[in-house]
Amino acid sequence: MTDFTTSISDQAKTLQPFRVMKILGEAKALEQAGRDIIHMEIGEPDFESLESVHTAVKNALDQGKTHYTPTLGLPELRQKLSAFYASFYHAKVKSENIMLTPGSSSALQLALTALLNPEDKVLMSDPTYPCNRQFVQLLHGQLVLLPVDADSNYQLTLSHLQTHWQEGIKVVMVASPANPSGTVIEQDELIKMAKFAATKNAYFLVDEIYQGLVYERPPESILSHSSLPENVIVINSFSKFFNMTGWRLGWLVAPSHLMSVLERLGQNLFLSAPTPSQYGALRVLDSDALTLLEERRKIFENRRNTLFQAMEKAGIAPSILPQGAFYLYWDVSNYTDDSEQFCSRLLAETGVALTPGTDFGTYKANRHVRLAYTTTEDQLKKAVQKISAFIETSTL
Repeated sequence: MTDFTTSISDQAKTLQPFRVMKILGEAKALEQAGRDIIHMEIGEPDFESLESVHTAVKNALDQGKTHYTPTLGLPELRQKLSAFYASFYHAKVKSENIMLTPGSSSALQLALTALLNPEDKVLMSDPTYPCNRQFVQLLHGQLVLLPVDADSNYQLTLSHLQTHWQEGIKVVMVASPANPSGTVIEQDELIKMAKFAATKNAYFLVDEIYQGLVYERPPESILSHSSLPENVIVINSFSKFFNMTGWRLGWLVAPSHLMSVLERLGQNLFLSAPTPSQYGALRVLDSDALTLLEERRKIFENRRNTLFQAMEKAGIAPSILPQGAFYLYWDVSNYTDDSEQFCSRLLAETGVALTPGTDFGTYKANRHVRLAYTTTEDQLKKAVQKISAFIETSTL
């Protein structure tokens, strides 16, 4: 009998899984068996999408608005996003430079597909969001992973680019705030990095999907700079700040010279973003909805402070208080050199679910874990007590 498994592409065979999904599956199984689980593994707000979004989508469905939209998205949503950039970020972004996509992952896929030829190099940090690496590999690009740690807030810097630049780099990818660290790159540093990349004829791709979820600072976008070079692409999403994860709607902002190719790619890859989701997004950008989202942002800020302070009190605090997102990236090298085993045992013995650093790269990944503060403050305090007791009593 023919073995058809041999016909699977080499790229598909080498694609790495999300380890967090393995932890999530184990956690769900324990819950079904009657265990109490504290979920701090998955990168998703625990809030439901706003009721006003639900109502807007129901109204759209009742009016028969279920057909394809233009590939670039509903014109009124693109215009509303342009106005949102003006009011929220003080940025001048033309609606014709905005494209709606089925989630920000599709925006990332579109941007990289538009830019990369086989063997083109893409520079990014290690650690970074896993799909960044996987998409480059699927497109037969070359990864240039720069190790970063707490000394640079787990972020790339201008100095990194200047010191480690290589011939053949086509794209530099950064995220601010970042997953898994929650840290930001300051705006003046971002623009310097973009301009440096421009001198090397490279694009500068900025993941801003956690912008809006920043603490003790105003929300910022690189797009607010008036002297922005023509190499900057921004990816964003309605998932995190807007609490619309399951609606699968993102967007990108790109220079004018890329919009026609992005549109052609979108026509072929997904035709258009989900229509009901776009009508929900129109509503979530209204001022009253943004007011409710600001209240939720404050809740995340309180959770961050509660979690960090509890870990400080227990003597196990991370070295960096993140400025955004809803993650802490914790160096556990004092306790283990195997973050996957650490997370697996922690879950089995205490019911606390965390994500191993190996999901996000290779550099010191076995020494780090990610904590998501996407649960209540009481649960976060309880989790810290359990983690602290686990460290004190277990033989790691």
